Amino acid sequence: MSNIVNLNTFRKQKARGAKRTEADANAAQHGLSKAQKALAKARKDKADKDLDGHESE
Repeated sequence: MSNIVNLNTFRKQKARGAKRTEADANAAQHGLSKAQKALAKARKDKADKDLDGHESE
């Protein structure tokens, strides 16, 4: 005998899984890698430091 399954729950889980896979694909296509994020942060920090060094007192 098979198990009883709540179809509403099954449908919602299937929809969540589809959304998750679509979100992962979009993140891979449009997002930045960890190395790219670190490089951008380092460049921003250096630019901020250089700007602070040129402030007049």
